[in-house]
Amino acid sequence: MADQNEQTPENTEQQEAAALTIHGQYIKDLSFEVPNSPGIYGKMMENQPDVSVNVDVDAKKLTENQFECVLKIRADCKVGEEVAFICELAYGGIFEINVPAEHLEPMLLIECPRMLFPFARHIVANTTRDGSFPPMMLNPVDFAGMYRQRLEALAAQQEAEGEVKN
Repeated sequence: MADQNEQTPENTEQQEAAALTIHGQYIKDLSFEVPNSPGIYGKMMENQPDVSVNVDVDAKKLTENQFECVLKIRADCKVGEEVAFICELAYGGIFEINVPAEHLEPMLLIECPRMLFPFARHIVANTTRDGSFPPMMLNPVDFAGMYRQRLEALAAQQEAEGEVKN
């Protein structure tokens, strides 16, 4: 008979799953604009569009162990100098996180948006398609890399502030 406290793959998976639980996800804000319609559709046939995408993550504490994580995506499409469309999505989730304090920020800024991204990607693709454009299929996002860049920028800012004071 196995000891109740023995670590089995099933017990380990249950403990890890309890570290991060998603309680809900939702569209917090969605905006889609085609300011130069209907003329822009003809120009799309003649010229290659230029698309830029910006992704950001915000998080805030709701209760002791519950947090809101919001994945923000903005896609701008231009044909020449004219705007074809602007798509902005803020897609949120409510997460319960039970990890040591030093792991909280990486969970909020890496793991939570990683869970939200496939759903947000689907919304952006459907929205652009429903706006009579080809569906915009976003490439996977390196949330760990974004987090490292955020830490490096913060460290550089703190270093610059330290030099100013001296």
